[in-house]
Amino acid sequence: MHPYFSQFLTVALVHLLAVASPGPDFAVVVRQSITYGRRTALWTSLGVGSGILIHVSYSLLGIGMLVSRSIVLFGIMKMVCALYLVYLGVGALRTKPMNRAELPEKRKTVLPTTFQALRTGFFTNGLNPKATLFFLSLFTVIIDPATPLVIQAGYGLYMAVATALWFSCLSFLFGHGSVRRVFLKIGHWFDRLTGVVLIGLGLKVAFTKQA
Repeated sequence: MHPYFSQFLTVALVHLLAVASPGPDFAVVVRQSITYGRRTALWTSLGVGSGILIHVSYSLLGIGMLVSRSIVLFGIMKMVCALYLVYLGVGALRTKPMNRAELPEKRKTVLPTTFQALRTGFFTNGLNPKATLFFLSLFTVIIDPATPLVIQAGYGLYMAVATALWFSCLSFLFGHGSVRRVFLKIGHWFDRLTGVVLIGLGLKVAFTKQA
C-alpha cells in the first residue's frame, strides 16, 4: 500500500469523525433546512465546505501555527466566532410563530439569497477556532510534514468536498417535505431551541481557554 494512500485513509477517518460530531455547522444547516428548505440548506452546506479551504490554506502556509501560539490573535478569532454564533442565535430566537393553518410551502418567509446562504455557511465554519486547532493538529501530527504540498492540498480539497457532501445529505434529510412538516408543527419553538444552542456554542467558544 502506498504510504500516501495509508495517510489519506487516516485523514479521511479523522475528518469523518470530526465532521459528524454536532457543532455550529450542524446546528446552522439543520435550521436552514427546516426554516427555509432544501435549496437554501444546500447552498449553506456548500458554504461550510468552502470554509474548510480557509483552514487548509493557512495550515499549508504555516499561519495556523502562528495563530494557535498567539494568545491575542487566537483570542480575537474566538471572539469574532462567538459573536457571529450569538448573532445567528439571536436571529433564531426572534422568529415569530407561524399560523398553523398555513401550509409549510405557503409560509410567508423571505428566503435568503444564494449569496446569503453561502455566506452563512462559509463564516460559520471559517470563523470556528476549534476548526483551527483541528486542522493545525491534522497538518502537523497526522500528515507528515515531508508530504509534498500538492498531496497535502489534495487532502484539503477532499475534506472540503466531503464536508459539503455530508451537510448536503443532512439538507436533503431535514429539508424533505414530510420531515419539515413534523418540525414546523412546533414552529418557532424549534427555532428558539436552535437559537439557544447557537448562543450556547458561542458562549462556549468565547470562554474556552486556548489549549
